[in-house]
Amino acid sequence: MSTLLQINITANWGSTGKIAEQIGMCAMRHGWDSYIAYGRSVNPSKSNLIKVGSKLGVYWHVLESRLFDNHGLASRCATHKLIKQIKKIQPDIIHLHNIHGYYINYKILFEYLNSIDTPVVWTLHDCWTFTGHCSHFIETGCYKWQKECYDCAYHHVYPKSLSDRSRYNFRIKKRLFTAKSNCCLVPVSKWVLGLTHDSFLRGMRSHLIYNGIDTKIFSPRHTDHIRKKYELYDKFTIIAAATLWSESKGLYDFTKLRAKLPDDYSIILVGLSESQIESLPEGIIGITRTKSQEELAELYSAADVVLSMSHAETCGLTLIEGMACGTPAITYSAGGTDEVITGETGFLVKFGDIEGVANAIYTIKTNGKSFYTDACRKRAEEYFDKNKCFEEYITLYNELLNKTK
Repeated sequence: MSTLLQINITANWGSTGKIAEQIGMCAMRHGWDSYIAYGRSVNPSKSNLIKVGSKLGVYWHVLESRLFDNHGLASRCATHKLIKQIKKIQPDIIHLHNIHGYYINYKILFEYLNSIDTPVVWTLHDCWTFTGHCSHFIETGCYKWQKECYDCAYHHVYPKSLSDRSRYNFRIKKRLFTAKSNCCLVPVSKWVLGLTHDSFLRGMRSHLIYNGIDTKIFSPRHTDHIRKKYELYDKFTIIAAATLWSESKGLYDFTKLRAKLPDDYSIILVGLSESQIESLPEGIIGITRTKSQEELAELYSAADVVLSMSHAETCGLTLIEGMACGTPAITYSAGGTDEVITGETGFLVKFGDIEGVANAIYTIKTNGKSFYTDACRKRAEEYFDKNKCFEEYITLYNELLNKTK
């Protein structure tokens, strides 16, 4: 029996955590043992869970990052303990997701990974892997990472720091991340794949696999109770969801959009904190995290449009989830979202063009939601069904294992 170990900031929580959970379940259906090592935020899992570090360790990692631009280079004891557990488990495949997020020391981890023959698969959910600091660069418009990061003007963005060690961070990542011959990168969109070809990762093997969703859960649903609960019967409803809302997720763009829309349009934002909900203007309904994916699917189904105004997305899972529920999508053209939406399923709008977003909403209202529903559902099933997407990982695992025999 083969053994899979995945490493991610969360376990069955948030987008990457749920992806890791589904991959683990897929592996188990093929007879594998599945482990997930995580830093923080967890829901019950079918895989064996390994907690990496502690709350105190996270706080110390944040402090080192803030003061010294040392993100990913703290959590030393926690990482050594993880390596001891890896040696005990002896996984056949080690699958990395987000190894940033104040919980692991990537230098210690990769010095170990580069010393063993175990194949590594690394899903690239953002751009942190090949930059000297940031996880997304679209908003900043910086392309120094194509040659070498230095004099970072954006060290105040995640992971925030008072100092700048972007050149050092870039060089150590380049040295460590490119040293393992049996490591396969998995970009989650053609856009990310193209970026890796422009970065120091260009010589590494890569294999595109889109993120998948459960199209049985995310499917058109009866929504009378949702419309009644939120008083949506006479409203044209726009929905957006995020694990953590921030300016980079477009939170303030929604406030600007609200000011442009008539009163008979309603905006629902899912995943807000209580304090964020309190500060919302009239006409925007704020909801904290839903209790289940089924509840989220009901909200998507009740809406007339699913909208993302995120400043940078590698794939756009919330758009895919909404489309699987038969709801047309609108998003900024900002990264991998361009590959999600077609002319039959919604609209791509120039980044920052609030007026363009409003006009796209008006067009969908004129055409009617039903004009797009069948095409939205078909695209989600054809390209983003978890049973298709995550099976590709099992094929990749087996291919890597066969090469090591």
